[in-house]
Amino acid sequence: MKLIIQIPCLNEAEMIGITLSALPRTVDGFDTVEWLIIDDGSQDNTCEVARRHGVDHIVQHKRHKGLARAFMSGIEECIRRDADVIVNTDADNQYDAADIPQLVAP
Repeated sequence: MKLIIQIPCLNEAEMIGITLSALPRTVDGFDTVEWLIIDDGSQDNTCEVARRHGVDHIVQHKRHKGLARAFMSGIEECIRRDADVIVNTDADNQYDAADIPQLVAP
């Protein structure tokens, strides 16, 4: 089974590295854990920082479309990449990534 953790981002270069560093790369019950960010038209180097921190996939909006559209772009990409389970989290590290295994447990 494949888990994709998606993160909508807008000008999160200062925080995205910290957030990605906290995410799990393995979760019991999943063969694969992948990370995806949705860059909603950032004017900073959010994507470059995410790449340096090992993000697997990036969806880039050329201009800001809003959180709802970024969320949906991420869901569409996760489905396209055959995710069995999708977890959405915030780029500012607001949620404790250590809770993800409990969140997706059967």
